[in-house]
Amino acid sequence: MVELPKTYNPKEVEDKIYQLWMESGFFTPENLPLRQAQDKPQKTFVTCIAPPNITGELHIGHALETTLQDIIVRMKRMQGYKVLWLPGTDHAGIGAQNVLEKQLAKEGTSRQELGREKFVERMWQWREKYGNTILEQFKKLGLSIDWSRQKFTMDEKYQEAVKTAFEHYHKKGWIYQGERVINWCVRCATSISDLEVNYVAEKGKLYFIKFGPFTLATTRPETRLGDTGLAVHPDDPRYQLYIGKELEIETIDNNIPPDQPPKIKKIKLPIVADQSVDKEFGTGIIKVTPAHDLTDFEIGQRHNLPFIKIIDEHGRINESAGARYQGLKTKEAGIKIVQDLEILGLIEKIDDYEHNVARCDRCNSVIEPLLSKQWFLKMKELAKLALEASQEGKIKFYPKRWQASFEHWLENIRDWNISRQLWWGQKIPIEGEEDVLDTWFSSALWPLAALGWPDKTNDFKKYYPTDLITSGRDIIYLWIARMVFSGIELTGQAPFKDVLIHATVLTKDGKRMSKSLGTGVDPLKLTYKYGTDALRFGLAVQHTGLQDLRFGEDLMVMGKKFANKVWNIARFVMIKVGDEHNWQNITSDSPMSKKADEITKLVTDSIEKYNFAEAANALYHFIWHDFADKYIEESKDKNDKETEDTLVYTLITCIKLLHPFMPFITEEIYSNLPIPDKKLLLVENWPTI
Repeated sequence: MVELPKTYNPKEVEDKIYQLWMESGFFTPENLPLRQAQDKPQKTFVTCIAPPNITGELHIGHALETTLQDIIVRMKRMQGYKVLWLPGTDHAGIGAQNVLEKQLAKEGTSRQELGREKFVERMWQWREKYGNTILEQFKKLGLSIDWSRQKFTMDEKYQEAVKTAFEHYHKKGWIYQGERVINWCVRCATSISDLEVNYVAEKGKLYFIKFGPFTLATTRPETRLGDTGLAVHPDDPRYQLYIGKELEIETIDNNIPPDQPPKIKKIKLPIVADQSVDKEFGTGIIKVTPAHDLTDFEIGQRHNLPFIKIIDEHGRINESAGARYQGLKTKEAGIKIVQDLEILGLIEKIDDYEHNVARCDRCNSVIEPLLSKQWFLKMKELAKLALEASQEGKIKFYPKRWQASFEHWLENIRDWNISRQLWWGQKIPIEGEEDVLDTWFSSALWPLAALGWPDKTNDFKKYYPTDLITSGRDIIYLWIARMVFSGIELTGQAPFKDVLIHATVLTKDGKRMSKSLGTGVDPLKLTYKYGTDALRFGLAVQHTGLQDLRFGEDLMVMGKKFANKVWNIARFVMIKVGDEHNWQNITSDSPMSKKADEITKLVTDSIEKYNFAEAANALYHFIWHDFADKYIEESKDKNDKETEDTLVYTLITCIKLLHPFMPFITEEIYSNLPIPDKKLLLVENWPTI
């Protein structure tokens, strides 16, 4: 009789078991055992990993997201589905380019010195060396991914898909080049997406500037010289008499040289009424700088105000602002303008003020809203496709509350700025165009292109559309929505049925996790400390569907203790029953076995509905309390066949139900059970009632 060691040591088991899974080929759907009659097609279950950036390293959010996905994938595989879980990485545009630029700076050079061609060569070399680091780390989590189908968003075939999508939109007249206010990173020298902007609360000043009979509040005096109008809310009774009129105001003569005292000049500004004005901010009247603020840009468009661009792509004041301030950085210009306004008696007061400052997610530089010529994709028809898919139930959100915010965003969507002034990425396929496409343009095609689209490959025909995608709430709009309308427009079908939005992992005291702030958690250290199964179970047991998850190691400790308990239960049953007993096809009608059937139904239903905490908690309490504390204790003085059958039936049921949550320990236990001709637990039959 095989006897389990007295204690479970994950370090001795995990690498061995994962290698066994890899060698089996069962992560690849074509290698899975056929469970159904030959005349019936085998059902499929397909999901894609959210492709991590090639610059990425495993963090606790990745661990949560992929663990939840793996729980579903493993259950579906055991239920007899032909399961495909697609892996891959994203080229990460601006993020990857910044990483290499930092490396070049250490070498005493720059991308400008290398030139574009050499820089892109170095970028590929960097990717080959470091780009798959996070995928290797995923293996330490026990993820049952089909590694044979690994994709990269800069693969030649993937780039063909991106080009095909661009040309499709271009032929329909949905892609155009135009000027609009966009987020501009001065350091990275490119437009960036909303996702790449962090809004950081910072202490600053609120300047109350005199505009004729009015006083206006602003946090950005440096844009004063780009003002072309004033705006009020149409229902604000304070300003009704002024709407539609021009107001003569005193301001700085911006052509006076900087070495001379400031002088006043008079200008006229129109006053417009616009719903976007917040009556409660400052004095309820705002200055409109259409070339340097997105809201002001839209006000300017609605009311035909002039656009004066006074800040250039290097974050300096240009000639349009006049000789007095030309060449100054925006912060320097703001200080100088305030000094001049104070001398001229045009500052009423200055208050301390905390406000959100937009900073680049990659380099932390302050973002400048700039009027810029970019390529845009019209959103009206595409947004309508995604909106209809949501409203008609073709895609479903879990938790359901995210559907409303998804639809609200689509109903208020702006045209998408798809061009970036980077060197690393897919070039816009227009002759003479040096810009590359926004990374999200290519990742929007992920479920399609990863399966071979635009070619009608076997994979695409068999596995598209997919069943599930998982995501954090921060990229519902930037990724999920764009995958939905891209899939429908380009294939006629939504790319997935279910959208699982997982919780955001915070520190125990509710703070954002960040390596730079010292609040990040390395999942690999936790797997070494507690075992991978303990980490996985500890994450799943607290994923209750709430918006945030406060992470603490106490649940990893609980997971480790639970793993040891499961090990001891299995060891006891194996010794108690022995290998002479029939371990195969055991059935039992005992009350304990019926409880095991009830747990089977509860766990199955809960995972199907993505209620992971409910399933994990039910298993924990059943195994520890009902099975171990009660039944096993009662069985110690019994030696009859019914007791032994019940022990075997309940143990095997528990091991199978627990496998998606704790795959390593359950596979190790199952491999030692005296069951003749058994397969890997990975592909064993899921318990049925």
